[in-house]
Amino acid sequence: MKMTIEVDCSPEEARRFLGLPDVSALNDHLVSEMSKRIDANINMLNPEEFMKNWMSVGAGAQEQFRKFMEAATTTRK
Repeated sequence: MKMTIEVDCSPEEARRFLGLPDVSALNDHLVSEMSKRIDANINMLNPEEFMKNWMSVGAGAQEQFRKFMEAATTTRK
């Protein structure tokens, strides 16, 4: 025997029926906090600032790699 049951209810009604907690206030708070943080750090999306920060890290890594290679060659001599 095969039985099909169709339930027509809103997500809110399903949440209440299943006894799940209402997290809409928490969700609103998290979205608001994320929006504030994005607004505070929007200058990081500026391509010039992004490249400047990225290149400064890259230059430091290149210098460290060069020193590492120099140290490796001087210890073998």
